Amino acid sequence: SVARRLSALRQMMGWLVEEGMREDNPCRWIDNPKQPSSLPKSLSEAEITALIAAAHDLPSKSLSLRMTAMLELLYATGLRVSELVSLPVDQFRRDLASIVVTGKGEKERLVALGSPARAAVAGWIEDRDATSAFVTSPFLFPHRGTHMSRQQFAAQLKTLAGRAGLDPRRVSPHVLRHSFATHMLNRGADLRGLQTL
Repeated sequence: SVARRLSALRQMMGWLVEEGMREDNPCRWIDNPKQPSSLPKSLSEAEITALIAAAHDLPSKSLSLRMTAMLELLYATGLRVSELVSLPVDQFRRDLASIVVTGKGEKERLVALGSPARAAVAGWIEDRDATSAFVTSPFLFPHRGTHMSRQQFAAQLKTLAGRAGLDPRRVSPHVLRHSFATHMLNRGADLRGLQTL
């Protein structure tokens, strides 16, 4: 409310200057009050479990396998959504404990994969390779000649949140990324190591 009042005063003083009723605007030297920064939002472990269970229960087998793989990867690795949707399929063809991810600024980093994520991805790849439209795509999550977009995944995630009994406004790919970090810290992960991941 202080920032709102200051904005109104600035506008009024500016108008007075324009109308020639004042020579200067004394409010232009006043800084806006600093807004308190809010903590990143995250879901509880039970809510993440409910999301993954809802993905398992989707009526379409193919959609269920893809969404489960995407959720397991996102939650197990803390990837950015842009990194997730553009993952190349080739490095998942071998049962690896880690993958190389190209992030912001074309920087590469090694990301560990847990067994649930590896199993979910293996199930999706088997279904993906049985679809003629997908088999030649270089992407793990192909869509019409390229890969699924961030917006498509975010929209599907909101729909899935509703099916899981969660408020869709609280669920986004970025919230899952923060949930990964929060749950790792809660279970004793080292902050420096987590920042590297």
